[in-house]
Amino acid sequence: MKSNPFSLTFGKHPEKYISRYENTDMILSTFSSENPLSHTYLIEGVRGSGKTVLMTTISQQLSAGKEWIIVDLNSTRGLMDDLAHRLYDSCSNIPKLLDKGFNVSIAGVGIGIGGSAGFQDSISIITKLLSAAKKKNKKILITIDEVMHSKDMREFASQFQIWLRQDFDIFLIMTGLYKNMNAIQNDPALTFLLRSPRIILKPLSIRQITSQYEEIFEIDEPSAMELAEITKGYALAFQALGTLYWEFGKETPLDSILKKLDDLLEDFAYKKIWESLSDVERDIIGCINTDKTKVLTIRNQLSMASGTFSKYRDNLVKSGILMPESHGYVSLALPRFYEVTRLF
Repeated sequence: MKSNPFSLTFGKHPEKYISRYENTDMILSTFSSENPLSHTYLIEGVRGSGKTVLMTTISQQLSAGKEWIIVDLNSTRGLMDDLAHRLYDSCSNIPKLLDKGFNVSIAGVGIGIGGSAGFQDSISIITKLLSAAKKKNKKILITIDEVMHSKDMREFASQFQIWLRQDFDIFLIMTGLYKNMNAIQNDPALTFLLRSPRIILKPLSIRQITSQYEEIFEIDEPSAMELAEITKGYALAFQALGTLYWEFGKETPLDSILKKLDDLLEDFAYKKIWESLSDVERDIIGCINTDKTKVLTIRNQLSMASGTFSKYRDNLVKSGILMPESHGYVSLALPRFYEVTRLF
């Protein structure tokens, strides 16, 4: 019996995956260039949009080349200490890259750097590792998933800029939500990130989803299109609906599958998305119970001025929750978001 080709595991590259070729090629070609136009990329999108999978795809492709060292950092830990340890672990596995006696203790200080005893802070350790890697023509890619605007992030980004000025071959990909990315880029201490390319993930192609569903489930194109349109191109929904349809098959009524889909979307993303919204944003979403809703209808229902509504609408659009339709109309960008959240 064939195994389910879809996956709901966070960040895992699923067997059936619709590649974002344009985004992937842009980053790969930039980082692999002799004179990169940028050493950083920010990948932004709503929860479940495929940010982590895209970043993982890029790091896997680069790691296949002998000149790259990939370092994945945990955004919830001290970034500088985490980088020192992980970079050291990666470098120590490369023959003849480190001098004999180079060592890093668990506490995050260096002992016997280059054969001499003494204290070294994380920045000193990382700088020495970057220098050693550059001598061996190695490039360093640092990835940070779901970044937050924090003191730790500010210190890391400021130091990263210094390493760039020191001409180290160091690169950075960060993923995050709109609100967090916006806060980081607008921090006056992190002006270089304001110039960093920012990739905003768009919905997956309905045509490509249709093609995959048609091939995998061996169903006709209209049936595959019906399933694809339910997902609205939302990466998590593509995987979740595929998982359920694989498990329950054509014999189960679609309404029953959709109820199970609602449960998965709630557990994996929608509950957290809903909790991150303000009361006013939730009220606006509560007024959109069809695919296309007139803005004036929402404003009248909430007794909201045009300028006030525009502010909230723009924020919800940039967050990947609302989609502007024809002039004067909006709709929900996320599939079955109203059906799930109306019970919250």
